[in-house]
Amino acid sequence: MLPSQHKLHRSGDFAVTVRRGRRLGRRTIVLHYRDAAVAGGHDADAQISRSGGPRVGFVVSKGVGNSVVRHAVTRKLRHVVLPLLDDVPSGVDMVIRALPAAATATSEELAADVRKALSRARRD
Repeated sequence: MLPSQHKLHRSGDFAVTVRRGRRLGRRTIVLHYRDAAVAGGHDADAQISRSGGPRVGFVVSKGVGNSVVRHAVTRKLRHVVLPLLDDVPSGVDMVIRALPAAATATSEELAADVRKALSRARRD
C-alpha cells in the first residue's frame, strides 16, 4: 500500500502533471514526470499542497481490461513504485498511465519499464 503522503489525490494535480510534465513512453506504461522545483513551483494551474515526499498517481483505463484486470495492474504498479520512491526528489509528481500491454505483463516487466522511464526522466 502506498502511504497517503505519496499519493496524488486531486484531479487538478493529475491534470497539471500530465499537461506540464515530461512524457516518457515504454511498452507497458507512459510516465508523466513533473518536478515542481524545476518548473519553478509557480504554475498558475498548480494549487498543490505538499505534505512531503514524491507523489504518484495511476491511470488504468478500460482499454487495459475489465475491472479485475485493471485492479490487478494497479496493484502491481503500486508494488513496483513503492521501493523506487526513496530515490525520487520530494518535489516530484508522477502519473503512471498503463497501456493495454500492461494487462499481460508480469510484475518484472512493469518494474523494468517504470525503472527505465524514471531513470530517463531524472537524467534529462
